Amino acid sequence: MASPITLSVVEPGPDAAERLERAEQVIRDVELNCSRFDPASALSRANLAPDQWHDVPATFAAVVAEAARAHRETAGLFDPRILEVLLAWGYDRSLPFAAGDVDRGPAAIPELSGPRRDAMVTPWRPEVVETAAGWRVHLGGTPIDLGGIGKGLAARWATAELDGAGLGFAADLGGDCAFGGVGPDGDGWRVGVEDPTGQAELVLVLDLTDTGCATSSTRLRRWRSGGVPVHHLVDPRTRRPGGDGLLAVTVVDPDPAWSEVWSKSVFLAGATDVRARAEELGLAAAWVRADGTVGTTTALDDRVVWRLGDV
Repeated sequence: MASPITLSVVEPGPDAAERLERAEQVIRDVELNCSRFDPASALSRANLAPDQWHDVPATFAAVVAEAARAHRETAGLFDPRILEVLLAWGYDRSLPFAAGDVDRGPAAIPELSGPRRDAMVTPWRPEVVETAAGWRVHLGGTPIDLGGIGKGLAARWATAELDGAGLGFAADLGGDCAFGGVGPDGDGWRVGVEDPTGQAELVLVLDLTDTGCATSSTRLRRWRSGGVPVHHLVDPRTRRPGGDGLLAVTVVDPDPAWSEVWSKSVFLAGATDVRARAEELGLAAAWVRADGTVGTTTALDDRVVWRLGDV
């Protein structure tokens, strides 16, 4: 998943090791099926012929079905078909983002060179069916990227395996997280929200339990293509980097997969509209603007135990 993964259990019970092993297998199964960087994955094979039916494992079918639901419920703002934009910008392999200054070549990018254009997102209608022989998927004619929602679902399914392993448990899949029971200090889990400006280590500390949490940020996955700065949070309406004036959005939701979905779709509202959009949806959300200022919704405020600047 090109991310560090940590599974934790507080006060492990007698079957904790077995549950941890099952949780790890769940995560490996999602990666095996949904990595677009593995040519042998179910996703890579389906992407080679997105206008055809494919026999697929149940895990892949479940991820595609949930991605289709997310597309519908966000009115197209969550759109796995942005893969073709990422590929055009040179994100066709796992890139060394941590090294910084990644440049994917001199070619011009038409989507970035012309005037901005907002458009309706065409509906994405993949088909997922179960037959007597197993699961079949039709991607609807366009290759897709399932990286983000795949991580969120892996966190959902991994913590389902960890439930009961001890007094508390957590899964952190590179920022897509889920927490249950008590934390290491005997109360809730203390979760830090990183400062994407790099000026401080954290901007918030949250008190979470029995919930998911995900952050969509431009801090890491950004590069240059054709000399133009780009990042992976593409607005499907404009086919350009989204979230004008924002660096990161964090969403707390009972389901870690939907924390991921909402963090990405709300990020696209940009600094001007992010508060209104997050409040309209009733989300427990936080955001960091390009000027370093931090905002939170009223639904999140009760979970904040520390803010940058607190004395």
